Amino acid sequence: MLAAAAFSGVSSAVLAADGGRIVPDAAARTWALENRPSLLVALLRAVTATGTGVTPYLVAACAGLLAAPALPVLRDRPPVIRFALSALAFPAWLVLGQALRFVLMTTIARPRPPAEDWLTHASRWSFPSGHTTTSAMTAGLLVLALLARRPPAYRPWVWLTVVWAGLVGTSRVWLGVHWATDVIAGWLLAATWTMLAVTIVEGPPPERRNSGRRGEVHCG
Repeated sequence: MLAAAAFSGVSSAVLAADGGRIVPDAAARTWALENRPSLLVALLRAVTATGTGVTPYLVAACAGLLAAPALPVLRDRPPVIRFALSALAFPAWLVLGQALRFVLMTTIARPRPPAEDWLTHASRWSFPSGHTTTSAMTAGLLVLALLARRPPAYRPWVWLTVVWAGLVGTSRVWLGVHWATDVIAGWLLAATWTMLAVTIVEGPPPERRNSGRRGEVHCG
């Protein structure tokens, strides 16, 4: 998968630099520090706050409710069970993604940018960006739900969702709490996690399922 390969490449570059900044980080940090008008900073703080806490999980639950009628794995369930399971499964997938991110974060243990650059609160290690990964994983779930159901005017909602995730990630660099490659890695990890969800829900390709059926041994 392209996103997974790209994430591995960025991670390798960060590890090779021993957690220090690499070329994209220096340029992005310099530009962000030189362009911080007060109104923009206030807006970025508001945007970045949506990338953590309860908001992503509520959005994921709503995405589950939206997608429930279109999920083949739940098609034979009673409607109440179908919606309940889907509304729980989507946030649960986000929790699992967060667990993976936490393992990667503590394993790579990359220091954050200098604290004097920070314009918002931050904690723990830097790579990959938690706010970025969380918002992008959430956006991935919502986009999948929108594409599965295709409600009226779903295309603008898809674009708004993608833009939201992009702004949350960008805000982390602008507010000085992450390197640019932390954010890029968060987007790539989220893309990988989203495509894994698609693979699990869709199951094996039809030809593989058919070949499996042909190979079954029937008794009686």
